[in-house]
Amino acid sequence: MDFNEIKQRLSALDTACLSDANKELRVIDPAIRPIRTGLKLIGRAHTVSCHEDFLMVIKALKDAEEGEVIVIDSQGSERALAGEMFPTEAMRKHLAGIVIDGSCRDTAAIRRMEIPYYARSVNCRAGTTKNIFKTQIPINCGGITVDPGDIVFGDDDGLIVATIDELSHVIEAAEEIQKKEERLLEGMAKGVSLLEMMNFDDHYKKLSSGESSTLKFLD
Repeated sequence: MDFNEIKQRLSALDTACLSDANKELRVIDPAIRPIRTGLKLIGRAHTVSCHEDFLMVIKALKDAEEGEVIVIDSQGSERALAGEMFPTEAMRKHLAGIVIDGSCRDTAAIRRMEIPYYARSVNCRAGTTKNIFKTQIPINCGGITVDPGDIVFGDDDGLIVATIDELSHVIEAAEEIQKKEERLLEGMAKGVSLLEMMNFDDHYKKLSSGESSTLKFLD
């Protein structure tokens, strides 16, 4: 399965279904949130490591290719490492988005932009542009390792990072989970109780008697 196929199939999924399909997938710290909601992020990681200085973020904007996501490890920075101009340039270059394990600013403008943009915090005070760090190396973003070229998949519920091989093995199961959830929602919309479509009573009874059991949705 190549990236284009994975991208097309991910575009119809959400992060919750993908995470349910494989709970071992790398999930970025949920404290890193979208500045604008309602957008979906799918792209390859272009990594940045820096601290209180956004010179290397500019370099990443210069070097990143169409469809890539700039993923920034700020190493605990408090100062903002990106504002309104950087996502504007990212859109001009047709990048997929920006993820900052650190602060951003200009959020009012960013919320009007059609580009996924995630950050841990907001700070009006900007970093410097005096120090050279590194790009396109393995980084720690939100408590997980992100390698250059990893696929970053995000929506309002969070961010998942995975290789093509990992996604190839899990995407079909995620699609089945999403289809089942859609059927359940359709059933409830028609007046069917959620509990009628689950093995809750049997599951609860077994757990109460010390037996092993798994809560399941009934087909």
